[in-house]
Amino acid sequence: MLDLFTPIENLTGVGTVLQRRLKKLGIKTVGDVLFHFPHRYEDFSNVLPISEVKINQVCTVHGKIMEINTERTWKRRMIVTTALVQDEKAAIAATWFNQPYLEKILNPGDEVFLSGKVALGKRGVYLSNPSYEKSDPEKTLTHTAGLIAVYPETEGLSSRWLRSVIKRLLMQMKGGLRETMPAKLLKENNFMPLEKALWQVHFPDTLELAQKAKKRFSFEELLYIELFVLRERLKLAKEHAVAIPLKLEVVQDFVGSLPFKLTDDQRKAAWQILKDLEKPRPMNRLLQGDVGSGKTVVAAVAALNIIKAGYQVAFMAPTEILAKQHFQTLYNVLKGFNVGVGLLTGKDDKYFSRKLKNEIIDVSNQKLMKMIKGEINEYTGKLDVKLNILIGTHALIQDKVKFGKLALVVVDEQHRFGVAQRARLCGQDNQKNIPHLLSMTATPIPRTLALTVFGDLDLSLVEEMPLGRKKIITKIIEPEKRQEAYDFIKKEIVSGRQAFVICPRIEKKELNDEGKINMWSDVKAVEEEFEKLSKQVFPDLKIGILHGRMKSKEKDRIMKEFKAKKIDILVSTSVVEVGIDIPNATVMMIEGAERFGLAQLHQFRGRVGRAEHQSYCFLLTTQPDQLNRERLKAMVKFDSGFKLAERDLEIRGPGDITGVRQWGIPDLMMESLKDLKLIEQTREIAKDILQEDSELKKYPELQEKVKTFREKIHLE
Repeated sequence: MLDLFTPIENLTGVGTVLQRRLKKLGIKTVGDVLFHFPHRYEDFSNVLPISEVKINQVCTVHGKIMEINTERTWKRRMIVTTALVQDEKAAIAATWFNQPYLEKILNPGDEVFLSGKVALGKRGVYLSNPSYEKSDPEKTLTHTAGLIAVYPETEGLSSRWLRSVIKRLLMQMKGGLRETMPAKLLKENNFMPLEKALWQVHFPDTLELAQKAKKRFSFEELLYIELFVLRERLKLAKEHAVAIPLKLEVVQDFVGSLPFKLTDDQRKAAWQILKDLEKPRPMNRLLQGDVGSGKTVVAAVAALNIIKAGYQVAFMAPTEILAKQHFQTLYNVLKGFNVGVGLLTGKDDKYFSRKLKNEIIDVSNQKLMKMIKGEINEYTGKLDVKLNILIGTHALIQDKVKFGKLALVVVDEQHRFGVAQRARLCGQDNQKNIPHLLSMTATPIPRTLALTVFGDLDLSLVEEMPLGRKKIITKIIEPEKRQEAYDFIKKEIVSGRQAFVICPRIEKKELNDEGKINMWSDVKAVEEEFEKLSKQVFPDLKIGILHGRMKSKEKDRIMKEFKAKKIDILVSTSVVEVGIDIPNATVMMIEGAERFGLAQLHQFRGRVGRAEHQSYCFLLTTQPDQLNRERLKAMVKFDSGFKLAERDLEIRGPGDITGVRQWGIPDLMMESLKDLKLIEQTREIAKDILQEDSELKKYPELQEKVKTFREKIHLE
């Protein structure tokens, strides 16, 4: 018996290749298939006799196939399949490109529905690439003659296939789909029941009914998030933390020792954090700041206050490169305050199996050296209090790493770090005091998203940039102006500066799901671009290459050489998106800019302009359509990541903001994030439900959904 939790492996006709393709779309269960909603609809509801069709009209015709044949056009190197379809009064041709298999599916004598756009060619009027469907009096139409769903797709997985599978599943589960929303909420909000809503969202009778169904699901997804974050806030409010008194003199000495003046935003954020630390309940704050706005120094203020109260700090970063960069920053700013700073990184558990290691960077010669003996007890693996702050990757939460007096956890670009992980860092699950948590992110988050997804976190914003930073000049470079861009880069390098060139792919030849080679002729690839720049464009300059398949030692070597000015131009993939600080680099050239999200482009841009030199960002595109043009124009207009995030939500809509995909938030809910009124309404309903029943015992459907929601959207 099928239910929403049935794995896709159990479905008839879904083999290993299809499973891989479905999992690319995040589809692992029957429920995932049914909740993979359309992002738009094709309106093929205008059914006409063939004699009444007009050029440029989108319509549906019904007739009999009189003949069908396929031929190869050598001039355009395409395979063209043409069918002649006739009804009682007239006939029309239908033409498909590069779909030779159609001749085996559609045969002379078959009665078909064809839906598509009417075009005019050399041989007369024809239907261009129409959707097709054989007439069957016992079956309702799925792909023609109505509002037809178009889904987010991946290579080898079409909307046509998804429609067929979804319809089959809905038929098989008819009458057996258990409602996921409490009856009270359905009635009060006039929502469709689950089964009807699923039919209307995938196979709508009208656009209005499709929107009504989507509203039900938008509300439902928002409600799960609101219940989740509000319960997390309630749960955290019951926990205990060490109250850290504010040592104002220490903070003032530290701020005075910095070689720069803090911005007002940095001062405000630091003060909010220090006041949170004074409370006996765990801080749970998100420090949101643009690229290069100085969040790490704000964290350093809090860390020093913790350390001088006799406690320890753990600082976790998503990558080794970023962990090392944070180490260098904190080592430099704290070295005058008698603070023990350590760096701990590791690929996997094997790293700890021989002997627990700890390494620090000696900033003077950039060599890794072993930590001062005795700071880690080799028998227990416990970190002595002498080590005040330990910076690292996920290696920090390995079982063998046990802190003595941990009071603050700082995590970078990983907002969901819960009570369980904090207790694990302390070294015991029954820890009396939970450490305070400070999350940091350079990914600008639209206000509605922050209110919703991070509703359990208090927000601090650092929007001001440090004094002396010049605005980065951003330009869209047309194909015919490419040489001018190269000439400009050469001029910058001659004057002593450096440049980045970013490409979307490592190589042009990449394997698809079936192990076959795909050629990406229009996509710039790092390996090819490196060859071109070093041999043809800049043969007299030193060009470096960096990508994710390189070993860590090789990456470190390249970055050290770039930082030491031994490399003039670094050709790289998106591995330089975060954690790279090259103050001497002044040009960021992004190939295939339309293939990156706005927030990601903004992160790339943030790799330059990190010193007093005027810096530039050049955007080159292979697909200059209107949508991409709007996005790239936004990059030129706005230098604030916060404004870009809001604009991205306006332009591209659901699911396209960089970072959102990693949270796995459904497209439909992303669309509803534009609706602040709906968010506020949902939050109030969630508050009322939890006030009445904080454990959701009266609402088993909601309890089950909220329980599985954490895994579903990868919030941890």
